[in-house]
Amino acid sequence: MTDYTEEQIADRLRLLPPAPVGWVRAACELPRARELMDGIVAKAEADAEYRRAVLADLEEALRLAGVEPAAPLLAELRRQLGSQQ
Repeated sequence: MTDYTEEQIADRLRLLPPAPVGWVRAACELPRARELMDGIVAKAEADAEYRRAVLADLEEALRLAGVEPAAPLLAELRRQLGSQQ
């Protein structure tokens, strides 16, 4: 492996095209989405009726929390809720 200086790495990074707008937007939204999903999971742990409603319609649970129900978020929510059954 070649050892690069920080300057060499910076020079190479500057040559790359900018990240796609969608990637940047998703990266900015991720912390908020994680926080809201953590809230959904915590509430589902504490409230069996809410848990049943969330499991019945994960997409709506995310929408009500203010998050667009994208496939990766749905998969993560399913994973988190599934591990508690």
